[in-house]
Order: sequence, then C-alpha cells, then structure tokens
Amino acid sequence: MHALTGAAAVGLREHGERAARGLEAYRANAEAIAGRALGAAFPTVQAMVGDGDFERLARDFWQAHPPLRGDLGEWGEAFAEWLRGHAAMAAWPYLGDSARLDFAIHCNERAEDASADVASLSLLETIDPARLSLLLMPGTVLLHSDWPIAGIHHAHQLEGAAADQAFADLRDAIAARHGESAFVVREGWRAVVHRLEPADARWTESLLAGENLACALERAGDGFDFANWLERAIRHAWMKGVVASND
Repeated sequence: MHALTGAAAVGLREHGERAARGLEAYRANAEAIAGRALGAAFPTVQAMVGDGDFERLARDFWQAHPPLRGDLGEWGEAFAEWLRGHAAMAAWPYLGDSARLDFAIHCNERAEDASADVASLSLLETIDPARLSLLLMPGTVLLHSDWPIAGIHHAHQLEGAAADQAFADLRDAIAARHGESAFVVREGWRAVVHRLEPADARWTESLLAGENLACALERAGDGFDFANWLERAIRHAWMKGVVASND
C-alpha cells in the first residue's frame, strides 16, 4: 500500500483534525446537555451538592448510564441508585433517597392527564367495600425512607427565615435518622409532596397496590380517618375514581 503524500496527505490530516474537533465539541455539548437535563429532574440534589459538583456527577452519570431514548426527560431513573454507590457521596447517605423523591416529582409532572370520575363516588354508598377499589391519579407515588426526605424537599422550597428554621429542624432530624413517608401527587399542574403519618402511609400503599377498600381500611388501622382523607382527596383531585369488581 502506497503512503499518501502531498496534497492528499494534507487533506486527510485536515479532515482528521476537523473530525477530532467535532468530536470534542460534541462531547462538550453532550456534557452540558447532561447537566441541564439532570438538573431539571433533580433540583434538590443539585441544590445540596452545588452546581459545580453536580455537573461533574452528571458527566460521570452520562458515561455510566447514557440515555437510551431521544427524550432526555425520561433519563435519570438509575441516578438515585448510582448515587448510593458513589464513594464521594458516602458522607450524605440521604442523597440517594432525595434523588428518588426528585425523580418521582419529575415523573409525576410528566404523567398523563386524567379526569376524576366524580360520579363513581356513588359506589361507596351502594357496593360492599370488599368489591371496591379506589384509583389514584396517574403518577402518584409513595416513597419510604430512613431519612426525612419530605422535609429536605420542603426546606429547599423556602427562603429567608423560614428556610433557616427548616434547615435547623432538618439537621436535628437527620442526626436522629428520622425516617419519613413521602406522598407525591399532582395538584393542578404541579407535583406536591406530603409527609404521611404511618396510618395514612399504609392506606396509600394499599391503594397503590390495588387492594380493595375493605383490606385497605383494615391495613390502615384505627388511627386512619377515611372521611377526612376522602374529603381531601376529592378537594385536591388525588383520586381518579372508584371501581367495582364483578366478583
């Protein structure tokens, strides 16, 4: 094979240099896109680690778990688990669960729209609870954590003196390793996070698992106020409707 010389060699060399510059520009652009896309899905995590460190995390995560779909809004599902295994994040053991909550909020706001079937509420008066199921709106999620993740999220929504007090309370809760159950549901166009007490958490978990009303009430226990929950669910449109089985 003859070596290329003269103009042909120069042309090939220039082409190679342009390709290398193009590849470098693509990588830099991909890293910038990674930071923006991940920041949109994980704002609480970004606020906790800082913009610079978050950009580095986003770049490393992009390399470890590159997007598999064209819609970057769907990217990031593995980020929470990846953070848990990241040695540099060991000092913040609650970061992984905060990422889970961030992504649940992100997915909730991207979930399909649905209208409440108000007429189906009449089934509560006429059908045996063992044959009824209550359906929550698409995107509704319940997360359990050993850390105060709902409080962490809430504190990052505040400013000024209110934020200072919330973060002071958080430091005590984290030191005590105070766990929380976070209920994510869309109210209007925005996802809202509610901190649930154990009875409400058991109830919500039962509904999301598709258990019938009788079982859900039994599992929730005596501390659960169904009438109060139903009033809030209707007012805030948490519930898609009531369905009856044919059994």
